[in-house]
Amino acid sequence: MILVTGGLGMIGAHTARALVDLGHEVVVTSHRRTEAPSFLAGRVTVEPLDVTDRDAFLALADRHPISDIVHLAGTIPDQDPVRYFRTDTTGLLNALEAARTWGVRRFAVASSLGVYIGRTETRWHEDLALPTVDLPHLIIAFKKAVEPLTTHSLQGSGVQPVVLRIGSIWGPLMDPESPFNPIPPYISAALRGEQPPALYADDGGDTCYAPDAGRAIALLTAAGSLQHTTYNVSSGRPFTNRELADAVREVTPAQRFDLLPGRPTGPGENPYLDITRLSRETGFTPTFDMTTAVADYVAWRAANPR
Repeated sequence: MILVTGGLGMIGAHTARALVDLGHEVVVTSHRRTEAPSFLAGRVTVEPLDVTDRDAFLALADRHPISDIVHLAGTIPDQDPVRYFRTDTTGLLNALEAARTWGVRRFAVASSLGVYIGRTETRWHEDLALPTVDLPHLIIAFKKAVEPLTTHSLQGSGVQPVVLRIGSIWGPLMDPESPFNPIPPYISAALRGEQPPALYADDGGDTCYAPDAGRAIALLTAAGSLQHTTYNVSSGRPFTNRELADAVREVTPAQRFDLLPGRPTGPGENPYLDITRLSRETGFTPTFDMTTAVADYVAWRAANPR
């Protein structure tokens, strides 16, 4: 049985669905949300859990034969950065202790494409050295710290760490007005009959639709063997705002979409995550492009608030 912490969040829920589709039994934890989305209803076991509660975390093994862990639980920072770092570090350390105590096979943990900030390349691959730079957000700072905390904590334990450098993910279950990804708010404006904000046509970068991201994480978790510790998780190609506007126009043809020419920083390429390693070792290829992802998301939103 595979444990997915934060398994009712956007990435966690799509990971759980993909694991079930692969034939695995899955238990998901959630701190505040207890109702599973329709695509998981009756398919997974839901355990309410505050991952900062060490005893409650370790007690999961009294009820479930857990073989692997995917740790995706996390919080959103407020005005107190110390409280945020304490909360998410405690949750991570409890998950790592559980992995060692239970002797699981594999421990996959969420990092971020933000660890590459400071690299001047536009194709970000796992062999790039991570620069020491100022980071724009507390979440990115924590995710960068997650990597050595995980790999050093599991040394000598027999548990295989899998660091997931997750790209810019969007899709069903994301806040439609998310400040972390411009795509859902852009689509939401169009669905309300409002003109979305004018974007630079050639601007863009990394993006991946949530069902594809979940399937990639599931394939890495379930793989018979892996050759590396760190994997990029995304679509493997950059998108542009022109592609987004064209895709939304197909489902809301009466809507007006204004695009500004070029990119705000001038001519150039948009950075993205290279997924060659992921694809070579798991066979992963994205199912969705921007057009099919937008159509699927609009259909989902027709029956769901987020």
